[in-house]
Amino acid sequence: MALVIRSSKIHAAGCYTTTPVSKGAHIVEYTGPRLTVEEIDTRSSDRPETYLFGLSDGQHVIDGDGIAAFINHCCDPNCEADEIDGRVWIIALRDIAAREELSYDYNLYDGDDDAPCCCGAENCRGSLYSEEELAKRAARVASTQITRT
Repeated sequence: MALVIRSSKIHAAGCYTTTPVSKGAHIVEYTGPRLTVEEIDTRSSDRPETYLFGLSDGQHVIDGDGIAAFINHCCDPNCEADEIDGRVWIIALRDIAAREELSYDYNLYDGDDDAPCCCGAENCRGSLYSEEELAKRAARVASTQITRT
């Protein structure tokens, strides 16, 4: 399966398939150095953009350096990311047409930024953060406001 990087309507550059992809296909592995959270905190502080993928152990991240790092977020994605035996795969959620941009829901769960979403999906939640993370953040804001009054 051939993948290409080109301009994206979602954000800067995106990853596109040049051939049709069947639902359930493992499209590409998310690759890059595996670092501890502590290593990445010191390493990425001077980098304007990072392509980090948190692993399920909560202790490590992949600092994406392959073509999968160009797959953009979408609130109505055509792919999902799945960690299988310590490797992160991008898997088709549905049949994907040739020349279609690949996307998955980033479901961010940490960070200090607002991380606004500009995917343009009908069901766009306006943020790269997961619905659960947005609810937690709203609850923290609400509890802070109650404490101040």
